[in-house]
Amino acid sequence: MVFGERHHAEALREEVSAVLAPLGLRLAPEKTQVVHVDEGFTFLGFDIRRMRKRGTSKHHVYTKPSKKAVQSIKDKVKVKTYRSTRYQDLGELIADVNRSLVGWANYFRHGVSKATFSAVDSFVWGRLMRWTRAKYAGKTRLSMKELRRRFCDQGWRFAHNGVVFTGAASVEVTRYRYRGRNIPTPWTPRSAAAVTGN
Repeated sequence: MVFGERHHAEALREEVSAVLAPLGLRLAPEKTQVVHVDEGFTFLGFDIRRMRKRGTSKHHVYTKPSKKAVQSIKDKVKVKTYRSTRYQDLGELIADVNRSLVGWANYFRHGVSKATFSAVDSFVWGRLMRWTRAKYAGKTRLSMKELRRRFCDQGWRFAHNGVVFTGAASVEVTRYRYRGRNIPTPWTPRSAAAVTGN
């Protein structure tokens, strides 16, 4: 991140390339882009972009799970709820899906992720509903009323044999506290490092 203009970022990129070259390393051109924070960029699965806060004239930098990251967890759930998995008990499936969602959500909890978690849970609920209706359907199609009576506890929350669908939204979203220059680095001047140690 550079507080400056494009040419400052490009100059820094050249410096980094010069440092890496003697180590036998190089920056991959297709993965190394210079963009303005208002355009946004994806880093380690997070979309990072400065946007106007809704209802105000203030701008903030937001981090949230990228579309690719969201699609990856959806694809994982699709595999777990495919027709070939219907031999499983519903409770086992719910527990397995919960583990995947909680692990994924724990990684993305440090950002503007609450709405994304809810959207993922809604998708997963739909997959569980179709899986359950297909597995437990007899000669007649299982109605939504019957599905709710037999396989849900609070409202429309899936629960079976004491196992409850908690989903990604069960993970609390916590923002990183801005610490600026308070984190010492190998390049922190000695006096600054001493101050931060107090």
